[in-house]
Amino acid sequence: MIVCSCNVLSDQDVRSTLSGDGAARTCGEVYGCLGCSAQCGRCARTIRRIMNEALTAADAGCCAANDALAGAETGCCAATGNS
Repeated sequence: MIVCSCNVLSDQDVRSTLSGDGAARTCGEVYGCLGCSAQCGRCARTIRRIMNEALTAADAGCCAANDALAGAETGCCAATGNS
C-alpha cells in the first residue's frame, strides 16, 4: 500500500528501514534511508503507526523467544508489563 504519495513510498519500503544496525528510529530517518525527504507531511502519522506496529511485533517476538529459552512460567512480558 502506498503511504506517501509525494515520494511514492509503500508500507513495505517503510518496514525495510526498520531492521538491521542502521534501523530508522524517526520518520525523518525513514525518509533519509529511502533517499528522499518529507514533502507535505501527511504520511507522517501512517509511517509512525507502521513503526510502532513493527516495534510491538518485535517486542512480542523477543518475549516469546526469551520465555521459551528460559522455560519461565511468567516470562519477560509479565515482568516488564509487555504483552
